[in-house]
Amino acid sequence: MKSLFEKSTLDEIENRIKQLSDDEKPLWGKMTTSQMLNHCQFPLKIALQKNHPHLKPNVLAKIFFKKSLYNDKPWRKSLPTHAKLKVTDQKEFIKEKDELLSLVSEFANQRNKKEWDPHPMFGKFTNEQWGQMQYKHLDHHLQQFNV
Repeated sequence: MKSLFEKSTLDEIENRIKQLSDDEKPLWGKMTTSQMLNHCQFPLKIALQKNHPHLKPNVLAKIFFKKSLYNDKPWRKSLPTHAKLKVTDQKEFIKEKDELLSLVSEFANQRNKKEWDPHPMFGKFTNEQWGQMQYKHLDHHLQQFNV
């Protein structure tokens, strides 16, 4: 599984984000490009302990969904999104794109971090799992917009 902690994977994700245009139509789902860019910031903000939606622990999600966050099996299209992670208001494309690129870089700079705070919903992850799940989430949504 690829990880945002790998230089080649980081470069790939950054280049794919830069390829996005404001008028790109999703292959599935209802988000605009700007909304997707904003949505993709949430998991990075959670990892970086920045201002993020407060999620509660969820035993069922931990049991049934946690491993899918960092394994090689692709997520199915149009998975339901947690209510606190939905973006429905309009967003400014350039601002959201720049912010996402900044967060991706900041997260990748944590590649040597040994101890992470637990995820508020899923609990503890290893450094390797954090890198893999950030890649998987970004990849899923970049595929959604065909980049």
